[in-house]
Amino acid sequence: MMEKTLKKLSRVLQAEYWSFLALAALMAAAYEAGWLQEGAYAGDARLQYIWNTAGILVTLAAVPLALKLFSVVMAKRINPAPLQEALRLYRRWNGVRLALLAASAFFNLYVYYATLDNIGGLCALISITASFFCIPNEKRIKDELNINGQAT
Repeated sequence: MMEKTLKKLSRVLQAEYWSFLALAALMAAAYEAGWLQEGAYAGDARLQYIWNTAGILVTLAAVPLALKLFSVVMAKRINPAPLQEALRLYRRWNGVRLALLAASAFFNLYVYYATLDNIGGLCALISITASFFCIPNEKRIKDELNINGQAT
């Protein structure tokens, strides 16, 4: 029974993760294909500066928060909880972590295409690269929830 639950949780988390990457790729493709307007702020140096600064600040806040917050919640709330509650909390907080990274990536993709400046693209790349530390799978779930030795 536990194996089924872990497989289901793993599939749900993987679907969320790969959907995030697919949406980021679709957003970039939509800009590249001309379906979304590029360069809305390309000629205005002041607005470019504001958008680029906002993109940097969002990345500086979201990436460490997403990665560190999850480990703190794991130690203080998820691991001490009973297994069923821990699985529910794990799914929720994994979604929060992914949402933080996704918000940063999508915002910075917008900044990149709106300003036509590399800063937004680099910040989006940082957010997407940070998400690689969060790729969910069944083994990772077992390791993080310390259920490798339990009967499944």
